[in-house]
Amino acid sequence: MFSDRISDYFEGVAAKYLSAVDADPGRSNQHEIGGLPAAGFKQYLGSPGKTEEFRFNAKQVYFTDESDAPDINDSAVTWYDCRRNQPHRSPEFRLYYNRNAVTELLAAGDFFLVAKMRDGTLLMIFTPAGSTIESQLRLLFGLHNVNETFTSGTLDSVQLLLPLRLMLEELGVEVSRVESGDDVWLGRLIDIFGGKNFPTTSSFSSYARKSIESSIDPIRFPDDAILNWMEHEEKLFRIYERFLVQQRLRLGFGTKGDDVEAFISFSLSVQNRRKSRVGHAFEGHLDKIFKLHGLRFEQGRGKSQVTENRSRPDFLFPGFAEYHDPEFPRGKLFMLGAKTSCKDRWRQVLSEAHQISRKHLITMEAAISKRQTIEMKSSGVQLVVPSRLQETYSIEQQGWLLGLEDFIDVVKASSKS
Repeated sequence: MFSDRISDYFEGVAAKYLSAVDADPGRSNQHEIGGLPAAGFKQYLGSPGKTEEFRFNAKQVYFTDESDAPDINDSAVTWYDCRRNQPHRSPEFRLYYNRNAVTELLAAGDFFLVAKMRDGTLLMIFTPAGSTIESQLRLLFGLHNVNETFTSGTLDSVQLLLPLRLMLEELGVEVSRVESGDDVWLGRLIDIFGGKNFPTTSSFSSYARKSIESSIDPIRFPDDAILNWMEHEEKLFRIYERFLVQQRLRLGFGTKGDDVEAFISFSLSVQNRRKSRVGHAFEGHLDKIFKLHGLRFEQGRGKSQVTENRSRPDFLFPGFAEYHDPEFPRGKLFMLGAKTSCKDRWRQVLSEAHQISRKHLITMEAAISKRQTIEMKSSGVQLVVPSRLQETYSIEQQGWLLGLEDFIDVVKASSKS
């Protein structure tokens, strides 16, 4: 399992809701955000004198629940005393930013987080207030009681679980690092898979389940099994990926090793593989758990494994023949969508099986906002979240959530009635 912590990547963090002056240059004729000293964040940025300005390279991110990927811009920001020409007044530090594609999206009331990274750069994230992204950021960085005045966070207040790691990577933060024991795992992976190409997801997932060193009991504790299998597989994948990518980089790109288009294509293939693989691995581990529990089900993969409008549910219980049989009791049919992260894509399950009024959706996403879970509930979607991740939700939300074991019990009970 991963042993790193959020403090391994960040020195400090603070957050606030943007005021009109912060977000709208028309209100102040500036592009700057104030209020940081109230959080003590200047200990990370310094205290520039009357003739000084401190510049930082920054990754600026605007992310909404509806977007498949965040808008990201790399720029420089300036930390300075806006009262430097007023020698008899106490300093008032502000963070000046340049106009760009990300800052053009800012609106008054947006949630804003700024974090100082260990390499001296800043991560600046903006998202609409009340979004799932805000909920996850507040969880990840230990932020509470945020208002229009900056509030500092508490690093390492939560375990850096796989869903939170994946979120950080979406935000442009590389959290994969070499750890003790990685070389031993790499040797085993090369022996098994050859060290030249990526194996199929199913074969890699199978090896991950067999090689995990912690005690896993998918019959008694399916919620722990799915998370531990996914965590272990992700660790192994990053070890093997690092090795294969290094091998490819040594070869160079193009005849002179400097073909930009070839490098970009390779980089995109690495990113796309990461995204597609984790979803397929999630489905594969669920498939294994359901089979171990003796559940009857099918996945929407073959030509005949479709519902209305040729939709292909991830899992249909007990199967497609029963779904299309008008004599089969509708109350014994279950549909389970599987998404490692929901965002706005959870609505896709609504059209995948018209004959099933209550649709189930399992996810590994942490801290989905109350607003979004209320919408899910009103749309007839029952969210299934592995029990350990349920702790990232509010007490009110936890009372509504199902765990993976709960879902399995519901399907088993239906087949016996």
